[in-house]
Amino acid sequence: MKKGLVCLLLAAVLVLGCKKQSGNVLSIGATPVPHAELLNLIKEDLQAQGITLRVVEFTDYVQPNLAVIGGDLDANFFQHVPYLESNADWSAKLISAFGVHVEPFGLYSLKYRNINSLPDGATIAIPNDPSNGGRALLLLQSNGFITLRDGAGLTATPRDITGNPRNFRFQELEAAQLPRSLNDVDAATINGNYALQSGFNPMHDSLIIEGAESPYVNIVAVQKGKENEPNIIALKNALLSQKVKNYINNNYNGGVSAVF
Repeated sequence: MKKGLVCLLLAAVLVLGCKKQSGNVLSIGATPVPHAELLNLIKEDLQAQGITLRVVEFTDYVQPNLAVIGGDLDANFFQHVPYLESNADWSAKLISAFGVHVEPFGLYSLKYRNINSLPDGATIAIPNDPSNGGRALLLLQSNGFITLRDGAGLTATPRDITGNPRNFRFQELEAAQLPRSLNDVDAATINGNYALQSGFNPMHDSLIIEGAESPYVNIVAVQKGKENEPNIIALKNALLSQKVKNYINNNYNGGVSAVF
């Protein structure tokens, strides 16, 4: 009796396990705002097509790429192409399936209300990864505060600064730490998602902000060769929908701009 019962229980476990494995699940890694919010918005739309969307939230910019490369996730949604291409291993194995939106990158301060109040010698925190650090310096250059050497491009670093008339000092920190650094520095350049997550309205609270010409479109990234798989196409159609565009326009006060 006992042996027969054990066999029945094991059989049930195996059947349930097979059903779980055979389900059409699409797993995506995302930072919370706005990426996970947008994904959660379309869960029911994908479920109606027989696709269960599993959203795994991350608070850093490294683990989501490693998880897709390792096969633990089918895709991620948090980065732009310059960031993906800043790491040779990532760019060799991952590709942009499609772009969704731009999050304007801005300079913020808790101590000063406008850019003209920022003192000479101010300490400005910038991201420590090559693409976003360069993005911060290009923002400052486009507003006339520093000059970068010719050819510095999207991956410029403080070493590429050739003109700094106000003697700004730069502190490089992990992007996720920048909002918390505002108590310790004069200003910080912050990615749009982290600014929104910290309660800032990028269009109203930033001292300076990128214009509409920003090349930093946030993308859904997948392993190369998987960008045209049916689940990814279904995800693309759901994310690039009027429903999502309306949500972006109505909820982020200009801090997120759809590119479709």
